[in-house]
Amino acid sequence: MQSLTQGLTLTLVVSFVLVLLMMPVLRKVAMKTGFVDMPNPRKLHKEPIPVLGGAGIFIGFLITITAAEAYYGTFNGRYFGIIIGGGLLFLIGLVDDYYKTQGKDFPAWPKFLTQILAACVLIKFGVKVSSITIPWIEQPYFSFADHGMEWLSWVVTIIWIVAITNMLNFLDGVDGLAAGIASISATTLVFVSLLTSNNDVAFYAVALIGACLSFLRYNFHPARIFMGDAGATFLGFTLAAVAVDGAFKSATFVSVIVPVLALGVPIFDTIFVITRRIKEKRPIYTADKSHTFHTLMKSGMSQVQTVSFMYLLGICFSLASIVILLVNK
Repeated sequence: MQSLTQGLTLTLVVSFVLVLLMMPVLRKVAMKTGFVDMPNPRKLHKEPIPVLGGAGIFIGFLITITAAEAYYGTFNGRYFGIIIGGGLLFLIGLVDDYYKTQGKDFPAWPKFLTQILAACVLIKFGVKVSSITIPWIEQPYFSFADHGMEWLSWVVTIIWIVAITNMLNFLDGVDGLAAGIASISATTLVFVSLLTSNNDVAFYAVALIGACLSFLRYNFHPARIFMGDAGATFLGFTLAAVAVDGAFKSATFVSVIVPVLALGVPIFDTIFVITRRIKEKRPIYTADKSHTFHTLMKSGMSQVQTVSFMYLLGICFSLASIVILLVNK
């Protein structure tokens, strides 16, 4: 246990330090090359902001996890699935961010197809929802493979991965929100992984925590750098993958409830937005200012107050997930 604690602590420190060292360099590179997010009526910032923060998060996570896997001598399917799939999303996100720096809109369909491809890569390396438990029925445990429905495992996993990837990206609209919520969710998944004896999965969540907390040093209001779509989609994808590998593997009802609550803020924010747009008869895919954080700011809250409230909400969801897991353990 002591060795595990030391390993997780070292992973946290290495990830934090790597990203912290990269942020000033990436800010300078972005400013010199014009890789900046320009203000517009839908955005809150009034000055151009460097948008290469996602590169620091991705590279810091990649180096940290590679070092951890090399030390423990594993390099299993989880590693390759997350790195390759996450790498694809990082690259397509970087292209999207470049288009934004040029004042152009990158088409949605290449990003969506890449997200599906990344999810398929993850599945091919063994990270998937292989079963589900439906309570209050005679035989609650349902294995897709045992019933000859492996295709349904693919469908459920792809929907989960793509949905969480986009949901976290939607939160990246206020300084410090996406990175803060991601770190809270990742912290929850660390406890979930340890409580369900998926100790190796915890290293991935801890590496995310270190990267996000370090990034917040430069991203909390007033932000000096943004993570962009490259960072937000990578974070969402990795969180979704860790949730699948660390929580969904448990053949109990909590295997569904716990990861949903752990990622409660982006999930329920998306539900709120979609419900509101349907009620107002507006397209659900059109970007606007109907997200929870927009509503809170319209009510008079400052950016810091809004983000703090969302953090508190995320912590409540996370605590609820851990309590449910402990009660049902």
